[in-house]
Amino acid sequence: MRIAFTSTLGAALLAACTPPPSGGFSQPPGGFDPVATRYINPGTVAALPGFTHAVRVGSTVYVSGEVALDSTGRLVGPGDLGAQAAQAFANLATVLRIAGAVPADVVKLTVYVVNASPRDAQVIREAAPDFFPPRNPPAGTVVGIQSLPREGLLIAVDATAVVRAMFRPLNERDRRDRP
Repeated sequence: MRIAFTSTLGAALLAACTPPPSGGFSQPPGGFDPVATRYINPGTVAALPGFTHAVRVGSTVYVSGEVALDSTGRLVGPGDLGAQAAQAFANLATVLRIAGAVPADVVKLTVYVVNASPRDAQVIREAAPDFFPPRNPPAGTVVGIQSLPREGLLIAVDATAVVRAMFRPLNERDRRDRP
């Protein structure tokens, strides 16, 4: 009896350790692939040509430099760094939301500022307080640059976010409506 049990257990272990078929592992129909790559290009956010707004790989979202263009592609706040920063971060928030993330999920920000000066950092933080919380802000870099790919742009912001949960908790209103 003991030999039959060991043989059965051994066969089960051996079957579990065999390599996958030549096509690799297959995803079950309707299943979820946690590391699938998703390219995000919302039609409501204008883009500079040649770049994808964001790429999500698993729970990580990589966002290209968002700039101060409105949904029709017009420059917002010509000559005004604060206004352009507000628009660039609003575009960043929109792209993050579509990718399933929020500003609190951002772990790394890089801010590119044309002809940067030390006082620009405060203007940028004030334009986007959701991205610069007083406790535990994201890692970040401010880079002074000579120009951006479109005349009149003063700022571009790129980000890396890690979505902390696959499912967000229900808010209080949703909980009350449920039986």
